Amino acid sequence: MAVTHLCESPLVKHHHPCVSLSPLCSSKLSHTLLDLKKSHLGTSSFGGKTFQMPKPSRMASRRRRRTQAVASLGGLLGGIFKGTDTGESTRQQYASTVSVINGLEAQMSALSDSELREKTRLFQERAKQGESLDSLLPEAFAVIREASKRVLGLRPFDVQLIGGMVLHKGEIAEMRTGEGKTLVAILPAYLNALIGKGVHVVTVNDYLARRDCEWVGQVPRFLGLKVGLIQQNMTSEQRRENYLCDITYVTNSELGFDYLRDNLATETECISSYVQSVEELVLRNFNYCVIDEVDSILIDEARTPLIISGPAEKPSDRYYKAAKIAAVFEQEIHYTVDEKQKTVLLTEQGYEDSEEILGVKDLYDPREQWASYVLNAIKAKELFLRDVNYIIRGKEVLIVDEFTGRVMQGRRWSDGLHQAVEAKEGLPIQNETVTLASISYQNFFLQFPKLCGMTGTAATESTEFESIYKLKVTIVPTNKPMIRKDESDVVFRATTGKWRAVVVEISRMHKTGRPVLVGTTSVEQSDSLSEQLQEVGIPHEVLNAKPENVEREAEIVAQSGRLGAVTIATNMAGRGTDIILGGNAEFMARLKLREMLMPRVVKLTEGGYVSVKKLPPKKTWKVNENLFPCKLSNEKTKLAEEAVKLAVDTWGQRSLTELEAEERLSYSCEKAPAQDPVIAKLRSAFLEIVREYKVYTEEERKKVVSAGGLHVVGTERHESRRVDNQLRGRTGRQGDPGSSRFFLSLEDNIFRIFGGDRIQGLMRAFRVEDLPIESKMLTKALDEAQRKVENYFFDIRKQLFEFDEVLNSQRDRVYTERRRALESDNLQSLIIEYAELTMDDILEANIGSDASKESWDLEKLIKKLQQYCYLLNDLTPDLLRSKCSSYEDLQDYLRRRGREAYLQKRDIIERKAPGLTKDAERFLVLSNIDRLWKEHLQALKFVQQAVGLRGYAQRDPLIEYKLEGYNLFLEMMAQIRRNVIYSIYQFQPVLVKKDQDQREKKSSTDVVTNGRGNNNPDPVNAIESSSAAATPQSSA
Repeated sequence: MAVTHLCESPLVKHHHPCVSLSPLCSSKLSHTLLDLKKSHLGTSSFGGKTFQMPKPSRMASRRRRRTQAVASLGGLLGGIFKGTDTGESTRQQYASTVSVINGLEAQMSALSDSELREKTRLFQERAKQGESLDSLLPEAFAVIREASKRVLGLRPFDVQLIGGMVLHKGEIAEMRTGEGKTLVAILPAYLNALIGKGVHVVTVNDYLARRDCEWVGQVPRFLGLKVGLIQQNMTSEQRRENYLCDITYVTNSELGFDYLRDNLATETECISSYVQSVEELVLRNFNYCVIDEVDSILIDEARTPLIISGPAEKPSDRYYKAAKIAAVFEQEIHYTVDEKQKTVLLTEQGYEDSEEILGVKDLYDPREQWASYVLNAIKAKELFLRDVNYIIRGKEVLIVDEFTGRVMQGRRWSDGLHQAVEAKEGLPIQNETVTLASISYQNFFLQFPKLCGMTGTAATESTEFESIYKLKVTIVPTNKPMIRKDESDVVFRATTGKWRAVVVEISRMHKTGRPVLVGTTSVEQSDSLSEQLQEVGIPHEVLNAKPENVEREAEIVAQSGRLGAVTIATNMAGRGTDIILGGNAEFMARLKLREMLMPRVVKLTEGGYVSVKKLPPKKTWKVNENLFPCKLSNEKTKLAEEAVKLAVDTWGQRSLTELEAEERLSYSCEKAPAQDPVIAKLRSAFLEIVREYKVYTEEERKKVVSAGGLHVVGTERHESRRVDNQLRGRTGRQGDPGSSRFFLSLEDNIFRIFGGDRIQGLMRAFRVEDLPIESKMLTKALDEAQRKVENYFFDIRKQLFEFDEVLNSQRDRVYTERRRALESDNLQSLIIEYAELTMDDILEANIGSDASKESWDLEKLIKKLQQYCYLLNDLTPDLLRSKCSSYEDLQDYLRRRGREAYLQKRDIIERKAPGLTKDAERFLVLSNIDRLWKEHLQALKFVQQAVGLRGYAQRDPLIEYKLEGYNLFLEMMAQIRRNVIYSIYQFQPVLVKKDQDQREKKSSTDVVTNGRGNNNPDPVNAIESSSAAATPQSSA
């Protein structure tokens, strides 16, 4: 099968399991080839031994050979050109199960609502008795389909059932845009929630998590399961409650950070969540996870690990000085920039001038460390651009996610880079940070016993999914054939020519009445294109990360498919949004109702607590009048006003928070059975408004379809073909007509940085700016550049994954130890183990197992032991000599003394304050683990930077990192146990005096266990600081 590797295409790997040769064949030809093979091998009923076949003529065999060659060639070409797999093989693979589910449909329709709900309980019983989920699948899917029909008015198509089965198998389902992925997720989520261990449905942002939970989440709710939702500003109690639900909707970052917080107990001033007992943990054990937009989360986001950091030292004014230096320095004279690696280097001239300006002898002097400040300032100037990589809101620098175009709330660049950007913009500089905990998305999601995901674009990355996550990509067929037309790219030499052509294309489409969606890669580009369109007089909407646009995202998308609509969007429009031709009547009706209801029921948050990260909620919910297809008739307006009045009377004037009001409005705008009279009244008003709007939108839809549907204009190739395909996928949904075209220039970042000499040569050859260049050689070069970028970033992710693997095994060990300390009711056995191992350490460091008895330095050993534990004051060299004849005897004796000293200490503490030992031990174990783990992370970070340079010495950096990391880890684990046992030996409980002002104490006679009282010396910290002197290492 050597040929397989030649043409193995991610799109072609997933055929019916019986077709053993499928990697070689395109889906259409696989069966032909199979039959031909069968006849050759004599395995078919005709070629078998049941009856004699006449020998084929020479002509026939030649013809067969030719057919076979054509079939193989077709498969080979299919492998090379990809895109041949339309999912037919998947359809055939699951056809039998789909027909079983369809056969149950009539039976399910006959059930009443309560009988349908009762099915859930019966399924749960059967699952408890050990019946496999696979055997429950047909019935469970039939129940979900029926419930969805009743609640949402949507009947999942057969292809959606196939998608659900692919997800249940723990694979990635590639489903085209508009095929209803959101609804597909509830099929396997419901089935896997039946065993009661919880299911996480992960989405890319808070808005999608809330929308999905409120919308499709009603189906499992209707069937009697609990559905939870995690949002950004929730408290630990709310989080715990929501994670305990059967199905929880959450974003990838919230889930990741909750996991890290659960494994973190640091001083309260560092981090708000202070996990010191089992009750405070918010997550339960992982079971099953469905990831929506799986390529965005597992690939795009996987380049940057999740990091929780605490504040370090106060920021210095050095950032401002460095920013001034960077501003006057010039590229190529003082420094060079490598855009591909995102690094900058100072030249000799740069070094000399920096040292002269700053008045220092050496930029790299470890006491001053000016180099990092200057380099970060230059990076901030050259590589981090305003309105591209970040925007400024108030006095904050907010990062813009390059993949989704959204603002990343509460995220900061590390290593002083964020501070450098703040200095460049002349904003107040926030505290520097230190890493407290981190994990990569790869290792985080690999902890789920069963993982699956869905997206519109995964096939191009199937090798990465298989190699890192062991996830197979399966292409699910579309419900209706796709008729979108993807035009060939138009390439210009210069950017100016490209933008002119884009404006011409938009106005050409606008004249025919076709809606246009323009994709741009940055806020800056979308704003400048908007100005150009204003000059030409084309009305349009802009959707980018700027706050004023983000708030209108939903309404802008709702009307993007209307006649003659022009929408300029950064990649935000790429995910989770559906552009319906002619406009989305239901959404417009909801906005109309929202506009009337919200100002009257939402309480205003004046003077209340408003998160620093978020702007205060806007006080008006007014929507642009042009959005609505027509003015509401008086009859419908009156109906809506009556419903709103009833809601205000029942719920109270301005008495709800915005989130509560949004949730109630969502219920009102759905089809689920409503017992609440207010919701029922609002719903009837909503349905009437929809009916009125539908008349206009249906009419408009016909016009848009006859004009040719939505046209997508791309203005730059992205660094991944997937993101380009996401944009194209906005058009041509559910069998609608549509088209897409990309306009590129040779000056675009991706070609400038990765294009290489060939593209540079072409640029010199073409002098004309405004004429598009058409050349096969050029298209090939552009594809090559894009492939290069994809491989480059794949390598970065792979490297991050490999390095994080080393850390991951250490992280597991530390977190297990930590969890053991949290969950255990009695830590006595752990502390005894620590005591014995520490005695071994002291003995090894001061005497050594290979030393002869005559050379034992018992004086030194006893001094060290008594320094560690004052309860061993009776030890003398003579006593040890009389008790121990060999090293092993000495080891056993000291272990016993260490154990006894601990038990003796325990009794002393218990007599003074009963029950205190347990709390003190837990506190000491947790605080030491956390402090030393934090220092270990910092040390590993420096090791990772250092080993990079060892590649020059022909040594593999990864192996070096593993070795050094392992030694550091052993040292850290030893340090934890030494510190803990030393702290316990030295621990002196102190009764707090009545007149002392204790902020954190509830009563005046509390015992200070952790020294956090104001006027107390801190026994733990004092111990921790002195423990370094007492460790055997210092005397070894």
